[in-house]
Amino acid sequence: MSESVSVRCPACRREHLYEAPAYPCECGAPVAPALDPNGTATAITHRAWDDEWVGVRCTACGRENEWPRPELGCPCGTVLRVPVTRADTDGAQAADTDSTQEADAGPAQQKVPAARRVFQPVTIRTARDAVTAAAVYLRWLGYRDIRRADQRPPTGIGIAAHGLLAQVDPTVRPASLRDVECLWLTAMTESADCVYFSLAGYAPDARARADSLGVPLFVLDLTGTPQPVNSLADELDATGAR
Repeated sequence: MSESVSVRCPACRREHLYEAPAYPCECGAPVAPALDPNGTATAITHRAWDDEWVGVRCTACGRENEWPRPELGCPCGTVLRVPVTRADTDGAQAADTDSTQEADAGPAQQKVPAARRVFQPVTIRTARDAVTAAAVYLRWLGYRDIRRADQRPPTGIGIAAHGLLAQVDPTVRPASLRDVECLWLTAMTESADCVYFSLAGYAPDARARADSLGVPLFVLDLTGTPQPVNSLADELDATGAR
């Protein structure tokens, strides 16, 4: 877990005490970016996807995932990017040691799948939070290697995992039939499954089209908990990644 650090706004020179938010790892342990106490916060004047995420390694299980880079809004109106240190490697070394010990122990035994832990949502206040909430949910379902989608969707934000393409629509407009069809077509070209997350729901024809194309639809409530809209989403929520 990160500790609180002092962050100075370069625009108005105010100092703030900041602690990075923690997110749930797939193993259930909370993880947070390690803040650099000697770094200097910078004002965000434009956004690029690659700058929005930072690799964070879980010290409990050694997994490394990408999470939103820490930001702080100053009362003067400046949005600050808070400096972080590189991902901790202790967890990875521990995981490697465990793997070596398992290999030395003899022939591998069949493992019994563990029950899925309780889902821990991420509260949605911004469009960025909506993407984080969808990523957290997909990890909870068992999807791996969550990252930015290679192709930007016509609306919303695209994220991808191994064998899956997801679209997150944080607008106040219900997703349209065209939105669903574009996601499905893009997923087809990548030989991947797809899933749609929307804050404002779906137009009736979009829901009907999603059912015929096999696209699970979810609505993100403000607690960050995806609510299944069709039977395909109900099934995905119940079974997880396959």
